[in-house]
Amino acid sequence: MSAPPRVIVNARAAARPELGGVERWTRELVAALRALRPERYGAARPPAALAGRAAHVWEQVLLPLRARSAAVLLGPANLAPVVFPRNVVLIHDAAPLREPAWFAPAYAEFQRRMLPAIARGARRVITGSSFARAELAELLGIDAAVVPAGVDARFTPRADPDPARVALGLRRPYVLTVASRTARKNLAALVPAAKRLAAHGIDFVAAGGTRPHCRDGGPAEPLRDLGRVPDQHLPGLYAGARAFVLPSLYEGFGLTCLEAMACGTPVVAARAGALPETCANAARLVDPHDADGIADAVERVLDDPGLRAAGLRRAAQFTWERTARGVDDEISALLRRAPRA
Repeated sequence: MSAPPRVIVNARAAARPELGGVERWTRELVAALRALRPERYGAARPPAALAGRAAHVWEQVLLPLRARSAAVLLGPANLAPVVFPRNVVLIHDAAPLREPAWFAPAYAEFQRRMLPAIARGARRVITGSSFARAELAELLGIDAAVVPAGVDARFTPRADPDPARVALGLRRPYVLTVASRTARKNLAALVPAAKRLAAHGIDFVAAGGTRPHCRDGGPAEPLRDLGRVPDQHLPGLYAGARAFVLPSLYEGFGLTCLEAMACGTPVVAARAGALPETCANAARLVDPHDADGIADAVERVLDDPGLRAAGLRRAAQFTWERTARGVDDEISALLRRAPRA
């Protein structure tokens, strides 16, 4: 009989139907850690009956019971059971503390109370960028380890755009953004670019759903709202785009930029948050408050071969295997210092 895993991964976010940044992190990290060390890592997720808001109860009450014999409980999606004494938690950014007005008041208050308790009670906190690390140090007084995200091998210039085009009714050339319709994603800043592109027969399309805990921020006409796009269509959707744009006011990492780069699509990104760090010199960086400047940048990068090549080189540096090894290194250091559970 095999020994139980020493590390349980809280896979609550992987059970959600939506696929945003923390959901992608959770799904990919669970798979990569279990491939790396199957004897060390197990996963726990709430039953269907406890989906939605009831999953908070599962996370805070039932998950600690499930993990009571584990040496470490790994939370990849910002939250963890406060009472559990052996948490390692990935906190992706401090947006609810930095800009609470971007969120529903109840959610902002919940994060104001929970994030400090979780962060200061954790054995180790991990985040995805040096920018996010500085935010957590300033706002929570903690020193987090930096482990960047990865890009799945499905995101490649060879991804076939035709299934996405057919499924989503994309009949004309298009520029793409992938972002939830929330205030901090700043999609309204894309309106001038969309109007200019329309005059040249190019659509500006926005993939992503709403987040009920966030204040709505668009998209506004004349962007075409695709809503949530099935995960199997995302690689082809990126690969078929003439350019990708992310005008966010705040990002703890900026994974969608790297996914677009990996598909060979030129990227325009905001000079804000972690985006300059993530994109480096492989994207055209713009002031997120300068909508006309964003439109100028989009027109300049359409099918830019130099930016395309730089993006491919940049994205190749990020893999989920590398992410898993970085997280596993942090956990290994803890396990070496702790008695066996």
